[in-house]
Amino acid sequence: MTAEFDRLRALLGPKGWLETDADIAPYEKEERGLFKGKAAAVARPADTNEVAEVLKICNAARIGVVPQSGNTGLVGGGVPDASGRQIVLSLARLDRVRGLDAANDTISVEAGVILADIQKRAAEAGRLFPLSLAAEGTCRIGGNLSTNAGGINVLRYGMARDLVLGLEVVLADGRVLDAMKGLRKDNTGYDLKQIFLGAEGTLGIVTAAVLKLFPAPREIETCLVAVPDPKAAIELLGRAKNESGGNVQAFELTQRRLIDYVLAHIPGTSDPLAERHDWYALIEFASGDLGGALKTMVERLLERAMEDGLVLDAAIASSEQQRKALWKLRESMTEAQKPEGASIKHDVSVPVSSVPEFLAEATALCEAMVPGARVCAFGHAGDGNIHFNISRPTDWRDADFQARRKEMNAAVHGIVGRMRGSISAEHGVGILKRDDLPKYKDPTAIELMRTLKAAFDPNNILNPGKVVP
Repeated sequence: MTAEFDRLRALLGPKGWLETDADIAPYEKEERGLFKGKAAAVARPADTNEVAEVLKICNAARIGVVPQSGNTGLVGGGVPDASGRQIVLSLARLDRVRGLDAANDTISVEAGVILADIQKRAAEAGRLFPLSLAAEGTCRIGGNLSTNAGGINVLRYGMARDLVLGLEVVLADGRVLDAMKGLRKDNTGYDLKQIFLGAEGTLGIVTAAVLKLFPAPREIETCLVAVPDPKAAIELLGRAKNESGGNVQAFELTQRRLIDYVLAHIPGTSDPLAERHDWYALIEFASGDLGGALKTMVERLLERAMEDGLVLDAAIASSEQQRKALWKLRESMTEAQKPEGASIKHDVSVPVSSVPEFLAEATALCEAMVPGARVCAFGHAGDGNIHFNISRPTDWRDADFQARRKEMNAAVHGIVGRMRGSISAEHGVGILKRDDLPKYKDPTAIELMRTLKAAFDPNNILNPGKVVP
Protein backbone atom coordinates (compact mmCIF):
# COMPACT_ATOMS: atom_id res chain seq x y z
CA MET A 1 0.00 0.00 0.00
CA THR A 2 3.08 2.25 0.02
CA ALA A 3 2.45 3.86 -3.37
CA GLU A 4 -1.24 4.44 -2.64
CA PHE A 5 -0.44 5.95 0.74
CA ASP A 6 2.09 8.28 -0.88
CA ARG A 7 -0.65 9.50 -3.22
CA LEU A 8 -3.14 9.92 -0.37
CA ARG A 9 -0.57 11.75 1.74
CA ALA A 10 0.13 14.17 -1.10
CA LEU A 11 -3.57 14.63 -1.83
CA LEU A 12 -4.72 15.35 1.72
CA GLY A 13 -1.73 17.12 3.29
CA PRO A 14 -0.69 16.97 6.95
CA LYS A 15 -4.13 17.99 8.29
CA GLY A 16 -5.86 15.33 6.25
CA TRP A 17 -3.63 12.29 6.70
CA LEU A 18 -2.83 10.73 10.09
CA GLU A 19 -0.35 7.86 10.43
CA THR A 20 1.16 7.79 13.92
CA ASP A 21 -0.30 5.42 16.51
CA ALA A 22 -1.12 8.30 18.84
CA ASP A 23 -3.01 10.22 16.16
CA ILE A 24 -4.90 7.15 14.93
CA ALA A 25 -5.85 5.70 18.34
CA PRO A 26 -9.04 7.79 18.95
CA TYR A 27 -10.49 6.52 15.65
CA GLU A 28 -9.92 2.83 16.40
CA LYS A 29 -12.55 2.19 19.08
CA GLU A 30 -16.20 2.98 19.62
CA GLU A 31 -17.77 4.82 22.51
CA ARG A 32 -18.64 1.87 24.76
CA GLY A 33 -15.31 0.11 24.21
CA LEU A 34 -16.97 -3.09 22.94
CA PHE A 35 -15.18 -2.88 19.59
CA LYS A 36 -11.59 -1.94 18.86
CA GLY A 37 -9.58 -2.38 15.68
CA LYS A 38 -6.32 -1.34 14.08
CA ALA A 39 -6.27 1.20 11.25
CA ALA A 40 -3.45 1.62 8.75
CA ALA A 41 -4.13 5.35 8.66
CA VAL A 42 -6.87 7.97 8.97
CA ALA A 43 -7.93 10.06 5.99
CA ARG A 44 -9.55 13.42 6.80
CA PRO A 45 -10.63 14.95 3.48
CA ALA A 46 -11.68 18.60 3.43
CA ASP A 47 -14.36 18.41 0.73
CA THR A 48 -16.35 16.10 -1.51
CA ASN A 49 -13.74 16.10 -4.27
CA GLU A 50 -11.10 14.85 -1.85
CA VAL A 51 -13.48 12.11 -0.64
CA ALA A 52 -13.94 11.07 -4.27
CA GLU A 53 -10.20 10.92 -4.91
CA VAL A 54 -9.61 8.88 -1.76
CA LEU A 55 -12.19 6.31 -2.86
CA LYS A 56 -10.79 6.14 -6.40
CA ILE A 57 -7.34 5.32 -5.06
CA CYS A 58 -8.61 2.84 -2.46
CA ASN A 59 -10.99 1.10 -4.85
CA ALA A 60 -8.25 0.54 -7.43
CA ALA A 61 -5.95 -0.90 -4.74
CA ARG A 62 -8.70 -2.86 -2.91
CA ILE A 63 -8.07 -0.96 0.34
CA GLY A 64 -10.94 -1.14 2.82
CA VAL A 65 -12.44 2.23 3.85
CA VAL A 66 -14.31 2.64 7.15
CA PRO A 67 -16.33 5.90 7.21
CA GLN A 68 -16.62 7.67 10.54
CA SER A 69 -18.48 10.81 11.61
CA GLY A 70 -18.75 11.71 15.30
CA ASN A 71 -17.86 8.15 16.40
CA THR A 72 -20.81 8.03 18.79
CA GLY A 73 -22.18 4.76 17.39
CA LEU A 74 -23.03 1.79 19.60
CA VAL A 75 -22.78 -1.21 17.25
CA GLY A 76 -19.20 -1.07 15.96
CA GLY A 77 -20.16 0.30 12.55
CA GLY A 78 -17.42 2.93 12.47
CA VAL A 79 -14.54 0.81 13.76
CA PRO A 80 -11.84 -0.79 11.54
CA ASP A 81 -11.08 -4.48 11.81
CA ALA A 82 -7.93 -5.85 13.45
CA SER A 83 -5.97 -6.41 10.22
CA GLY A 84 -4.24 -3.03 10.17
CA ARG A 85 -4.97 -2.80 6.43
CA GLN A 86 -8.09 -0.62 6.45
CA ILE A 87 -8.16 3.16 6.60
CA VAL A 88 -10.67 5.21 8.56
CA LEU A 89 -12.32 7.95 6.51
CA SER A 90 -13.26 10.76 8.88
CA LEU A 91 -15.87 13.24 7.62
CA ALA A 92 -15.22 15.71 10.45
CA ARG A 93 -13.66 18.37 8.19
CA LEU A 94 -16.71 18.48 5.90
CA ASP A 95 -18.37 20.81 8.36
CA ARG A 96 -19.93 23.59 6.30
CA VAL A 97 -23.54 24.70 6.19
CA ARG A 98 -23.98 25.30 2.48
CA GLY A 99 -27.19 27.27 2.79
CA LEU A 100 -30.54 27.73 4.51
CA ASP A 101 -33.70 28.41 2.52
CA ALA A 102 -36.33 29.58 5.01
CA ALA A 103 -39.02 29.92 2.35
CA ASN A 104 -38.44 26.34 1.25
CA ASP A 105 -37.96 25.13 4.83
CA THR A 106 -34.64 23.44 4.03
CA ILE A 107 -31.03 23.54 5.16
CA SER A 108 -28.14 22.14 3.12
CA VAL A 109 -25.26 20.79 5.19
CA GLU A 110 -22.12 18.73 4.80
CA ALA A 111 -21.72 15.38 6.52
CA GLY A 112 -19.41 16.61 9.27
CA VAL A 113 -21.71 19.26 10.71
CA ILE A 114 -22.56 18.53 14.35
CA LEU A 115 -26.26 17.87 14.89
CA ALA A 116 -26.63 20.53 17.60
CA ASP A 117 -25.16 23.14 15.24
CA ILE A 118 -27.84 22.33 12.65
CA GLN A 119 -30.51 22.74 15.32
CA LYS A 120 -29.00 26.09 16.28
CA ARG A 121 -28.82 27.41 12.71
CA ALA A 122 -32.43 26.38 12.15
CA ALA A 123 -33.52 28.12 15.37
CA GLU A 124 -31.76 31.32 14.35
CA ALA A 125 -33.96 31.34 11.25
CA GLY A 126 -37.12 30.69 13.29
CA ARG A 127 -37.23 27.07 12.20
CA LEU A 128 -36.94 23.65 13.83
CA PHE A 129 -34.76 20.73 12.81
CA PRO A 130 -36.41 18.04 14.94
CA LEU A 131 -33.81 15.25 14.99
CA SER A 132 -32.76 15.17 18.65
CA LEU A 133 -30.76 12.59 20.63
CA ALA A 134 -28.53 12.44 23.66
CA ALA A 135 -25.30 12.65 21.62
CA GLU A 136 -26.40 15.69 19.59
CA GLY A 137 -23.55 17.82 20.91
CA THR A 138 -20.91 15.53 19.35
CA CYS A 139 -22.59 13.34 16.72
CA ARG A 140 -22.41 14.49 13.09
CA ILE A 141 -25.20 14.49 10.56
CA GLY A 142 -23.47 12.14 8.11
CA GLY A 143 -23.46 9.42 10.73
CA ASN A 144 -27.02 10.24 11.76
CA LEU A 145 -28.20 9.73 8.18
CA SER A 146 -26.03 6.70 7.49
CA THR A 147 -27.48 4.95 10.56
CA ASN A 148 -30.99 6.37 10.13
CA ALA A 149 -30.92 7.78 13.65
CA GLY A 150 -34.11 8.05 15.68
CA GLY A 151 -34.21 9.99 18.94
CA ILE A 152 -36.99 11.53 20.95
CA ASN A 153 -39.14 13.18 18.25
CA VAL A 154 -39.79 10.24 15.93
CA LEU A 155 -43.40 10.08 17.09
CA ARG A 156 -44.18 13.39 15.38
CA TYR A 157 -41.45 13.92 12.76
CA GLY A 158 -40.18 10.45 11.84
CA MET A 159 -36.73 8.91 11.64
CA ALA A 160 -33.68 10.60 10.07
CA ARG A 161 -34.60 9.26 6.62
CA ASP A 162 -37.94 11.09 6.86
CA LEU A 163 -36.11 14.41 7.24
CA VAL A 164 -34.02 14.18 4.04
CA LEU A 165 -34.99 15.75 0.72
CA GLY A 166 -31.65 15.59 -1.06
CA LEU A 167 -28.34 13.78 -0.76
CA GLU A 168 -24.79 13.90 -2.09
CA VAL A 169 -23.01 10.55 -2.05
CA VAL A 170 -19.58 9.40 -3.21
CA LEU A 171 -19.70 5.89 -4.66
CA ALA A 172 -17.06 3.22 -4.21
CA ASP A 173 -15.31 4.06 -7.50
CA GLY A 174 -15.20 7.78 -6.74
CA ARG A 175 -18.18 8.90 -8.80
CA VAL A 176 -20.35 11.51 -7.09
CA LEU A 177 -24.14 11.17 -7.00
CA ASP A 178 -25.55 14.71 -6.87
CA ALA A 179 -29.14 14.45 -5.68
CA MET A 180 -29.06 17.69 -3.68
CA LYS A 181 -32.55 18.84 -4.57
CA GLY A 182 -34.77 20.46 -1.99
CA LEU A 183 -37.92 19.04 -3.54
CA ARG A 184 -40.88 17.46 -1.80
CA LYS A 185 -42.24 16.19 -5.11
CA ASP A 186 -39.95 14.43 -7.58
CA ASN A 187 -41.40 11.36 -9.31
CA THR A 188 -38.56 10.74 -11.76
CA GLY A 189 -37.95 7.08 -11.06
CA TYR A 190 -36.17 5.40 -8.18
CA ASP A 191 -35.66 7.42 -5.00
CA LEU A 192 -31.95 6.66 -4.91
CA LYS A 193 -31.16 8.61 -1.75
CA GLN A 194 -33.15 6.13 0.34
CA ILE A 195 -30.70 3.36 -0.60
CA PHE A 196 -27.90 5.11 1.29
CA LEU A 197 -29.89 6.22 4.35
CA GLY A 198 -29.40 3.56 7.02
CA ALA A 199 -26.79 1.66 4.95
CA GLU A 200 -24.00 2.57 7.42
CA GLY A 201 -21.54 3.52 4.68
CA THR A 202 -21.59 0.09 3.01
CA LEU A 203 -23.00 1.36 -0.32
CA GLY A 204 -21.59 4.89 -0.55
CA ILE A 205 -20.26 7.77 1.55
CA VAL A 206 -22.78 10.49 2.39
CA THR A 207 -21.02 13.86 2.03
CA ALA A 208 -23.93 16.32 2.14
CA ALA A 209 -27.70 16.50 2.51
CA VAL A 210 -30.68 18.78 2.07
CA LEU A 211 -32.75 18.52 5.25
CA LYS A 212 -36.33 19.45 6.04
CA LEU A 213 -37.07 22.26 8.46
CA PHE A 214 -40.32 22.96 10.27
CA PRO A 215 -41.95 25.99 11.89
CA ALA A 216 -40.54 26.47 15.37
CA PRO A 217 -43.13 25.64 18.06
CA ARG A 218 -44.42 28.66 19.94
CA GLU A 219 -45.76 26.74 22.93
CA ILE A 220 -44.17 23.68 24.56
CA GLU A 221 -45.56 21.80 27.53
CA THR A 222 -43.51 19.05 29.19
CA CYS A 223 -44.68 16.81 31.99
CA LEU A 224 -43.46 13.79 33.93
CA VAL A 225 -46.33 11.53 34.97
CA ALA A 226 -46.41 8.45 37.15
CA VAL A 227 -48.48 5.64 35.64
CA PRO A 228 -49.58 2.32 37.14
CA ASP A 229 -47.99 0.21 34.42
CA PRO A 230 -46.98 0.23 30.71
CA LYS A 231 -50.52 -0.68 29.62
CA ALA A 232 -51.84 2.50 31.24
CA ALA A 233 -49.01 4.46 29.62
CA ILE A 234 -49.97 3.28 26.12
CA GLU A 235 -53.61 4.12 26.76
CA LEU A 236 -52.53 7.57 27.97
CA LEU A 237 -50.48 7.98 24.77
CA GLY A 238 -53.56 7.36 22.66
CA ARG A 239 -55.57 9.89 24.61
CA ALA A 240 -52.78 12.45 24.42
CA LYS A 241 -52.52 12.16 20.65
CA ASN A 242 -56.27 12.42 20.17
CA GLU A 243 -56.94 15.27 22.60
CA SER A 244 -53.97 17.35 21.47
CA GLY A 245 -54.81 17.05 17.79
CA GLY A 246 -51.50 15.33 17.05
CA ASN A 247 -49.34 17.75 19.04
CA VAL A 248 -47.48 15.07 21.04
CA GLN A 249 -43.86 15.28 19.92
CA ALA A 250 -42.27 12.96 22.48
CA PHE A 251 -43.51 10.15 24.74
CA GLU A 252 -40.83 8.40 26.80
CA LEU A 253 -41.45 5.50 29.18
CA THR A 254 -39.15 4.44 32.01
CA GLN A 255 -38.97 2.20 35.03
CA ARG A 256 -38.26 3.65 38.46
CA ARG A 257 -34.93 1.83 38.61
CA LEU A 258 -33.49 4.13 35.92
CA ILE A 259 -34.51 7.24 37.81
CA ASP A 260 -32.86 5.83 40.94
CA TYR A 261 -29.65 5.31 38.95
CA VAL A 262 -29.74 8.89 37.67
CA LEU A 263 -30.38 10.37 41.12
CA ALA A 264 -27.53 8.31 42.54
CA HIS A 265 -24.91 8.97 39.87
CA ILE A 266 -25.70 12.17 37.97
CA PRO A 267 -25.06 15.45 39.85
CA GLY A 268 -27.66 18.18 39.65
CA THR A 269 -30.69 15.90 39.34
CA SER A 270 -33.70 15.63 41.64
CA ASP A 271 -36.93 13.68 41.87
CA PRO A 272 -39.81 15.80 40.50
CA LEU A 273 -42.51 13.86 42.35
CA ALA A 274 -42.97 13.51 46.11
CA GLU A 275 -43.64 9.75 46.09
CA ARG A 276 -41.97 6.83 44.33
CA HIS A 277 -43.78 4.94 41.58
CA ASP A 278 -42.91 1.93 39.44
CA TRP A 279 -43.39 3.51 36.00
CA TYR A 280 -43.19 7.00 34.53
CA ALA A 281 -43.91 8.67 31.21
CA LEU A 282 -42.20 11.86 30.06
CA ILE A 283 -44.52 13.60 27.61
CA GLU A 284 -43.87 16.69 25.54
CA PHE A 285 -46.47 18.62 23.57
CA ALA A 286 -45.72 21.39 21.07
CA SER A 287 -47.96 23.79 19.21
CA GLY A 288 -47.72 26.81 16.95
CA ASP A 289 -50.44 28.59 18.89
CA LEU A 290 -50.01 31.15 21.64
CA GLY A 291 -52.26 32.12 24.50
CA GLY A 292 -52.06 29.12 26.83
CA ALA A 293 -54.45 26.79 25.01
CA LEU A 294 -51.88 23.99 24.99
CA LYS A 295 -51.31 24.24 28.74
CA THR A 296 -55.05 24.17 29.40
CA MET A 297 -55.40 21.07 27.22
CA VAL A 298 -52.55 19.28 29.01
CA GLU A 299 -53.97 20.08 32.45
CA ARG A 300 -57.41 18.85 31.40
CA LEU A 301 -55.94 15.69 29.87
CA LEU A 302 -54.02 14.81 33.03
CA GLU A 303 -56.95 15.62 35.30
CA ARG A 304 -59.23 13.24 33.41
CA ALA A 305 -56.52 10.59 33.24
CA MET A 306 -56.10 10.77 37.02
CA GLU A 307 -59.84 10.36 37.50
CA ASP A 308 -59.70 7.25 35.31
CA GLY A 309 -56.67 5.77 37.09
CA LEU A 310 -54.24 6.13 34.17
CA VAL A 311 -52.11 8.75 35.97
CA LEU A 312 -51.09 8.53 39.64
CA ASP A 313 -49.22 11.83 39.91
CA ALA A 314 -47.76 14.45 37.59
CA ALA A 315 -45.33 17.36 37.42
CA ILE A 316 -45.70 19.95 34.63
CA ALA A 317 -42.66 22.09 33.88
CA SER A 318 -43.44 25.75 34.52
CA SER A 319 -40.19 27.12 33.08
CA GLU A 320 -37.51 26.23 30.56
CA GLN A 321 -35.21 25.38 33.46
CA GLN A 322 -37.71 22.85 34.80
CA ARG A 323 -38.24 21.43 31.31
CA LYS A 324 -34.49 20.89 30.93
CA ALA A 325 -34.37 19.25 34.37
CA LEU A 326 -37.03 16.73 33.34
CA TRP A 327 -35.19 15.94 30.11
CA LYS A 328 -31.90 15.61 32.01
CA LEU A 329 -33.43 12.71 33.94
CA ARG A 330 -34.25 10.95 30.68
CA GLU A 331 -31.09 11.80 28.77
CA SER A 332 -28.79 10.74 31.64
CA MET A 333 -30.14 7.20 31.91
CA THR A 334 -27.55 5.56 29.68
CA GLU A 335 -24.67 7.27 31.49
CA ALA A 336 -26.16 6.45 34.89
CA GLN A 337 -26.14 2.73 34.16
CA LYS A 338 -22.35 2.57 33.83
CA PRO A 339 -21.52 2.76 37.56
CA GLU A 340 -23.94 -0.11 38.18
CA GLY A 341 -21.62 -2.56 36.42
CA ALA A 342 -21.88 -4.59 33.24
CA SER A 343 -25.12 -4.45 31.30
CA ILE A 344 -26.59 -6.34 28.38
CA LYS A 345 -28.41 -3.92 26.11
CA HIS A 346 -31.11 -4.28 23.48
CA ASP A 347 -32.31 -1.57 21.09
CA VAL A 348 -35.56 -3.13 19.87
CA SER A 349 -38.92 -2.09 18.50
CA VAL A 350 -42.35 -3.69 18.48
CA PRO A 351 -45.75 -2.30 17.47
CA VAL A 352 -46.77 0.35 20.00
CA SER A 353 -49.76 -1.77 21.00
CA SER A 354 -47.39 -4.63 21.89
CA VAL A 355 -45.08 -2.63 24.17
CA PRO A 356 -46.77 -3.71 27.46
CA GLU A 357 -46.80 -7.38 26.44
CA PHE A 358 -43.16 -7.24 25.34
CA LEU A 359 -42.02 -5.63 28.58
CA ALA A 360 -43.87 -8.13 30.75
CA GLU A 361 -42.70 -11.19 28.82
CA ALA A 362 -39.08 -10.12 28.33
CA THR A 363 -38.72 -9.05 31.96
CA ALA A 364 -40.08 -12.32 33.30
CA LEU A 365 -37.86 -14.38 30.99
CA CYS A 366 -34.63 -12.49 31.76
CA GLU A 367 -35.24 -12.53 35.52
CA ALA A 368 -35.84 -16.27 35.34
CA MET A 369 -32.66 -16.83 33.31
CA VAL A 370 -30.48 -14.77 35.68
CA PRO A 371 -31.97 -14.44 39.19
CA GLY A 372 -31.13 -11.02 40.54
CA ALA A 373 -30.77 -9.44 37.10
CA ARG A 374 -31.91 -5.82 37.17
CA VAL A 375 -34.05 -5.03 34.15
CA CYS A 376 -33.73 -1.40 33.03
CA ALA A 377 -36.40 -0.74 30.43
CA PHE A 378 -36.83 2.74 29.02
CA GLY A 379 -37.16 4.53 25.73
CA HIS A 380 -39.33 5.92 23.01
CA ALA A 381 -42.56 4.05 23.74
CA GLY A 382 -44.47 6.49 21.55
CA ASP A 383 -42.91 4.88 18.48
CA GLY A 384 -42.47 1.36 19.89
CA ASN A 385 -38.70 1.61 20.50
CA ILE A 386 -37.60 0.20 23.86
CA HIS A 387 -34.04 0.15 25.18
CA PHE A 388 -34.35 -3.09 27.09
CA ASN A 389 -31.17 -3.11 29.16
CA ILE A 390 -30.25 -5.49 31.95
CA SER A 391 -27.77 -4.61 34.69
CA ARG A 392 -25.85 -7.45 36.29
CA PRO A 393 -26.95 -8.82 39.66
CA THR A 394 -25.23 -6.84 42.41
CA ASP A 395 -23.30 -9.91 43.60
CA TRP A 396 -22.06 -10.98 40.13
CA ARG A 397 -18.77 -10.14 38.45
CA ASP A 398 -18.99 -8.20 35.19
CA ALA A 399 -17.29 -10.94 33.17
CA ASP A 400 -19.64 -13.65 34.43
CA PHE A 401 -22.66 -11.60 33.46
CA GLN A 402 -21.25 -10.68 30.05
CA ALA A 403 -20.79 -14.40 29.40
CA ARG A 404 -24.58 -14.70 29.36
CA ARG A 405 -24.95 -12.07 26.63
CA LYS A 406 -25.52 -14.44 23.71
CA GLU A 407 -28.29 -16.47 25.32
CA MET A 408 -30.02 -13.40 26.77
CA ASN A 409 -29.88 -11.68 23.38
CA ALA A 410 -31.44 -14.74 21.79
CA ALA A 411 -34.22 -14.77 24.38
CA VAL A 412 -35.11 -11.08 24.02
CA HIS A 413 -34.77 -11.07 20.23
CA GLY A 414 -36.89 -14.19 20.01
CA ILE A 415 -39.77 -12.35 21.67
CA VAL A 416 -39.23 -9.37 19.38
CA GLY A 417 -39.25 -11.60 16.30
CA ARG A 418 -42.45 -13.33 17.33
CA MET A 419 -44.09 -9.91 17.71
CA ARG A 420 -42.85 -8.93 14.22
CA GLY A 421 -40.56 -6.30 15.67
CA SER A 422 -36.97 -5.32 14.91
CA ILE A 423 -33.75 -6.23 16.72
CA SER A 424 -32.34 -2.79 15.84
CA ALA A 425 -34.75 0.09 16.20
CA GLU A 426 -32.40 3.06 15.85
CA HIS A 427 -28.77 2.16 16.59
CA GLY A 428 -28.06 0.23 13.39
CA VAL A 429 -26.50 -3.16 12.70
CA GLY A 430 -22.74 -2.63 12.40
CA ILE A 431 -20.82 -5.63 13.67
CA LEU A 432 -22.87 -6.17 16.81
CA LYS A 433 -26.02 -7.46 15.10
CA ARG A 434 -24.73 -8.45 11.66
CA ASP A 435 -24.63 -12.19 12.24
CA ASP A 436 -28.00 -12.25 14.00
CA LEU A 437 -29.75 -10.48 11.14
CA PRO A 438 -30.57 -13.61 9.08
CA LYS A 439 -32.39 -15.11 12.06
CA TYR A 440 -34.92 -12.28 12.20
CA LYS A 441 -35.02 -10.71 8.74
CA ASP A 442 -36.80 -12.11 5.69
CA PRO A 443 -34.42 -14.28 3.59
CA THR A 444 -35.40 -12.45 0.43
CA ALA A 445 -34.52 -9.15 2.10
CA ILE A 446 -31.07 -10.51 3.03
CA GLU A 447 -30.57 -11.69 -0.56
CA LEU A 448 -31.50 -8.26 -1.92
CA MET A 449 -29.13 -6.56 0.53
CA ARG A 450 -26.29 -8.74 -0.75
CA THR A 451 -27.29 -7.97 -4.34
CA LEU A 452 -27.18 -4.23 -3.66
CA LYS A 453 -23.81 -4.51 -1.92
CA ALA A 454 -22.31 -6.41 -4.86
CA ALA A 455 -23.71 -3.92 -7.37
CA PHE A 456 -22.66 -0.73 -5.57
CA ASP A 457 -19.37 -1.99 -4.14
CA PRO A 458 -18.08 -4.94 -6.22
CA ASN A 459 -14.60 -4.76 -4.66
CA ASN A 460 -16.04 -4.67 -1.12
CA ILE A 461 -14.04 -1.67 0.03
CA LEU A 462 -16.86 0.27 1.72
CA ASN A 463 -17.07 -0.56 5.43
CA PRO A 464 -16.32 -4.23 4.74
CA GLY A 465 -17.72 -6.73 7.22
CA LYS A 466 -20.48 -4.44 8.45
CA VAL A 467 -24.30 -4.74 8.18
CA VAL A 468 -24.51 -7.33 5.39
CA PRO A 469 -24.26 -10.89 6.79
